[in-house]
Amino acid sequence: MSASPSAPGHESLLPSPWMVRFAHLVTDGARVLDVASGHGRHARFFAGRGCRVLAIDRDAGALASLSTVPGIETAVIDLEGEAWPLAGECFDAIVVANYLHRPLLPHLLTALAADGALLYETFARGNEVYGRPSNPAFLLEPGELLRIAQGRLEIVAFEEGRIARQGRDAVVQRIAAVGLRRARPLVLPSADLPA
Repeated sequence: MSASPSAPGHESLLPSPWMVRFAHLVTDGARVLDVASGHGRHARFFAGRGCRVLAIDRDAGALASLSTVPGIETAVIDLEGEAWPLAGECFDAIVVANYLHRPLLPHLLTALAADGALLYETFARGNEVYGRPSNPAFLLEPGELLRIAQGRLEIVAFEEGRIARQGRDAVVQRIAAVGLRRARPLVLPSADLPA
């Protein structure tokens, strides 16, 4: 039996390891915006951590799968066909995975609290060799997320390159960044370093 679009399989609900790794940057009780959330794997993850999540997507069916999850509010929004609908809203964290619509990026930075966290991971140039997406409109240019955040956010981590993803290679770009008013020092995720 295959999973329907409204009932995703277990694998599709697992949060990205990048989001899990830097979830500590999202404060307890934070108001989180999950952009292009689909079935809400990250909305579910952050709601499970006690956050208040607004999951937005243009797919009403996918969002319907979140209707019974405590801590998640949903909004059906076509981010590419409408003016920015969240003007004046402020979020403690914004998470984006596998989605790029460049005109949206300045709005996301404006909607992020001065001490908030941005966790972003999507496909980058070079991915066209491995399949979809291959349209340059949906692929970040080298260092693009760094340039977008420069001067507006403090970069905690940035990665760009080829990864093995769900049985195939992909080229991605990832950033974890916080607002310039975030208390210092920043706590980094633990890593097993040799003694």
